[in-house]
Amino acid sequence: MNASKPVAIALLALLLPLGAQAAGSAPSETRSEIKREMADARQEVRTEMAKARAELGSDNLSLDQGLHFGKDGKRKSAGKDSLPAAQITPKGDFLVDGKAVAINPQQRQQLLDYRGQVIELARVGIDGGELAAMAALDATDVSLFSLIVGGLSGSLERRVEASVKQHVEPLVRQICQRLPQVLESQQQLATSLPQFQPYATLERGDIDECERDLRNEFATR
Repeated sequence: MNASKPVAIALLALLLPLGAQAAGSAPSETRSEIKREMADARQEVRTEMAKARAELGSDNLSLDQGLHFGKDGKRKSAGKDSLPAAQITPKGDFLVDGKAVAINPQQRQQLLDYRGQVIELARVGIDGGELAAMAALDATDVSLFSLIVGGLSGSLERRVEASVKQHVEPLVRQICQRLPQVLESQQQLATSLPQFQPYATLERGDIDECERDLRNEFATR
């Protein structure tokens, strides 16, 4: 999935009016072309995001990189590169290097609970990605004159940024608010199932950093 392509189309649309004028095209033709590109981009976003949502429920949940948030993620994952691939299946099986780990019914339920919570976080992230792309496209899909002026003055860039933040902030806040529950579920599972411990990378500091990033990124300016 290339989520940046629709946004790239929106940004490339800024160049269409100037290119069309150079080629002698009529403004109405250029405007129609821009709207077609925008419509195609919106449809691509919807299709890709729907596919991603469907895969969440049907595919195994990969734990290879663990679960972590914030700028400290690279440091945490660096020490986990040698771990064998681990997954939680939709049925609650725990696979390490492709082999099922022996579990009891309680551990299976804990695995399913943890998988469900992580998938819900991923769904919120997908929703946020879709909203951000749509907000960027909507902010860019303006009149021919505004498109040219916005592109030259930087006002369009500011409008896109403001629109994206307005739509995405509530979803980022949801993720931060759900992390304590995910952390608790992860800790219970790591205690119950020792083989899961190396993949339990979410820490209290990640929750704090998520909240700090939320305040800094979406602070009122």
